[in-house]
Amino acid sequence: MPDTTKQPGAEGANLPARQRIRFPGISSRAYEHPADRSALVALRKLQGFDAILKQLHGMLSERSVRLAFLAGSVRTSDQQFRRLHDMAREAAYILDMPQVPEVYVTLDPQPNAMAIGMDKPFIVVTTGLVELLDDDEMRTVIGHEMGHILSGHAVYRTMLLLLTNLSLSLSGIPLGTLAIQAVIAALREWFRKSELSCDRAGLLVGQDPDVSMRALMKIAGGSHLHEMSTDEFLAQAAEYDAAGDIRDSVLKLMNVFGRSHPFPVVRVAELKRWADGPEYQAILAGEYPRRDEDPNASVRDEAKASADAYRESVRQSADPLFGLLRDVVGGAADAGGRLRDKFTGRPGGGTGTATAPPPPKTAPDDAPRPDTGSGTANGTANGTDEGPAGAGDPPPGSGS
Repeated sequence: MPDTTKQPGAEGANLPARQRIRFPGISSRAYEHPADRSALVALRKLQGFDAILKQLHGMLSERSVRLAFLAGSVRTSDQQFRRLHDMAREAAYILDMPQVPEVYVTLDPQPNAMAIGMDKPFIVVTTGLVELLDDDEMRTVIGHEMGHILSGHAVYRTMLLLLTNLSLSLSGIPLGTLAIQAVIAALREWFRKSELSCDRAGLLVGQDPDVSMRALMKIAGGSHLHEMSTDEFLAQAAEYDAAGDIRDSVLKLMNVFGRSHPFPVVRVAELKRWADGPEYQAILAGEYPRRDEDPNASVRDEAKASADAYRESVRQSADPLFGLLRDVVGGAADAGGRLRDKFTGRPGGGTGTATAPPPPKTAPDDAPRPDTGSGTANGTANGTDEGPAGAGDPPPGSGS
């Protein structure tokens, strides 16, 4: 049964506005996008690297940044921005965080929020965001940033950036620059998927899909919510997905290439899809991976789940470029089937119901017969020289 116990505190104080489900011991794998989860599971296998990184980063730059916000911003507490302070406590309680991160409010008219730090992460929200969102919407944003902290995105993003910098040595090698650009493109793609992950974490904290989508709409279009419609915004997302022809598809790829966040319409559509799916409902029912199971997570299984997710995304997309890719892949499969049929004696169409070849003519009784010897020639021709099926495959679970 899901835990619906309210956050502990003094009687009548520091309690959430309404009862929400709590997720004891929840692993970040529960809400992470498959592409994000696959990368994180692989990086977590580099045992010790993350601990060293936390110590080195925490001793220097993280301390410096925290001191800067401590000196120049307002830290929430029971006496300062109390409603934000209570939201952070509630979000940490719902996601069963080891500790409640500090929250700072900084003067900036641009609506924004961020999770900073590795050793002792904290959250920063701008005054522009505080003024833009209502309490329920702000709760989902706090939950989003808690998701970054629980996933360890700051640690592993820094780790990957360091690894990318190490790869700069390839720049002196022919095609090295192209290799670096490919790594950076993959890194940015992971960053964008990690944002989709934390939109889900925000939904787990707020537990109201309409509120989560409403917050993203406001970030896109401002505070005039009465002038906006969730259904119409989702229609925008569908139009963006299917927009125009191949030229628009290329332009969309170019527009997103340098972005760390997906576009708001994409985020709303992805969140709506996840909220309507079985994973979200299973988590609410208490069925989710636990943190103590994380060391046993398989890199191979997560990589397969990531590939399946991309494949499903291509299948569902109405984008003209993805449609062309589906046609090309389908055409290649058909061509390969016809080529296989030609060389295996199957008829065209690739249905696999090949007609058996006519039986050989029977030699007359007085015709000379070949010497069959011991009959081992037939055994050799049956393909036994290739070994048993799957002999060349790696053992199950290897590489994890």
